[in-house]
Amino acid sequence: MPLMKLPVDFMASTRSLLKEDAELFFAALSGEPTVSIRLNPLKKARNPLKPGGALQQVPWSRWGYYLAERPAFTFDPLFHAGYYYVQEASSMFVEHVVRELVPGPVTCLDLCAAPGGKSLSLLSALPPGSLVVSNEVVRPRARVLSETVIKGGASHVMTTNNTASDFGELSHFFDVVLVDAPCSGEGMFRKDAVAVEEWSAGNVTMCAARQENILHEVWPSLKPGGWLIYSTCTYNITENEEVMLSFARSNGAGFVVVRTDPDWGTSPPFGEGVQGYRFFPHRVKGEGLSLFILRKPEERDVPSASVTVPARKNAGKKATPLLRDPSAHGHYLRRPDAFRFVERGVKIIALPAVHADVMLVLEGRLNSMNMGIEVGGMKGKDFIPSHALAMSDELNRDAFYNFPVTYDQAIAYLRKEALVLPPAVPKGFILLTYENEPIGFVKNLGSRANNLYPSEWRIRSGYLPENVPRIFSPDT
Repeated sequence: MPLMKLPVDFMASTRSLLKEDAELFFAALSGEPTVSIRLNPLKKARNPLKPGGALQQVPWSRWGYYLAERPAFTFDPLFHAGYYYVQEASSMFVEHVVRELVPGPVTCLDLCAAPGGKSLSLLSALPPGSLVVSNEVVRPRARVLSETVIKGGASHVMTTNNTASDFGELSHFFDVVLVDAPCSGEGMFRKDAVAVEEWSAGNVTMCAARQENILHEVWPSLKPGGWLIYSTCTYNITENEEVMLSFARSNGAGFVVVRTDPDWGTSPPFGEGVQGYRFFPHRVKGEGLSLFILRKPEERDVPSASVTVPARKNAGKKATPLLRDPSAHGHYLRRPDAFRFVERGVKIIALPAVHADVMLVLEGRLNSMNMGIEVGGMKGKDFIPSHALAMSDELNRDAFYNFPVTYDQAIAYLRKEALVLPPAVPKGFILLTYENEPIGFVKNLGSRANNLYPSEWRIRSGYLPENVPRIFSPDT
């Protein structure tokens, strides 16, 4: 296979870092990228499908697996149901880091979270009782993030659309902050030809300046003694070691290490005074990743009041009210007593009781896109169940008539087409399932069933693969 044509400046800087390994690295960039997925442990526990074929596990992830080839994920209903997420294997290292790092429940911010893979890792890897705020500053990307989080089905999460400085105003609020910083994208070279074309030394310098600015803006939101996890998908030291070393020195932060296995093939960082983890595709089965952990110094003079929930930023913003009588909606969840129900316009939202107060205050301070579980909404006098309810791990399936669909019916539903159900199916709201996994609601009228799948999420392609994608099958 011919070597990929790479920018001359990139090759020169990489040779200065990798030296005799550089040619192996360039050859790896010209090879085929790996394909990997990460199972959703919430849905795997509820619906124990078994992987098809002999899948190799990603060594630093409990739920990550390599695939031998890339199937047509778009046409697998289980993908749309959030049963698994297509995630680059190196990125799954965040899962290992938080398992090693965090001993108990925390409040965690994923600052640059779109498209959402690392947020899903945090949601499953952090200790029970934790809360995750998943944020993206770019509005269209924030919508993608919201879709990813909703399909994941967790309730202990809220998705926001804010800047780093907005979070910086929440003084000493988060125990963990993950900054997967926007970068020059060198780690995506063998997956994305555009990343190669757009690379320049000037862009690397610009990205490093932006990364430092983001870190300085969000740093006040981290509690004393809290952890900052910084990652990029770049190889150069400008956006990695130099950013980290400069930031650590200017803020008195210390580098933290976690246990790793030498067989994983991760590399140490470059230079003295910095600790972290490097992923190079000629050494690991994955794409490029650089990750560093900093711990914020303890501050003895910080008053205890500074780590409490901050007051509302906009006192004129109407608070989301609690429902006086949630009994009409509680039966839609498996554990209604574990939630507090609120009204947000015409929507009914269930918030985990342990996090409800914090979520409501954060909603007043931030641009919240979704939080907890959107149970449904009122349309006149009628209650319409939300797609988020169908995706939720807390869904009480017994609250609805369940109808198992065929593969063709599932694809038609995901294309937002109307379905016709058998005469024996009752009228009303029906929960459709595929291989025993909920994929959404329809309203059965008898002659047809109105499709309630979110229009913006529908499959737009008319193509169908020759073979049905079957990464998993019933465990029988």
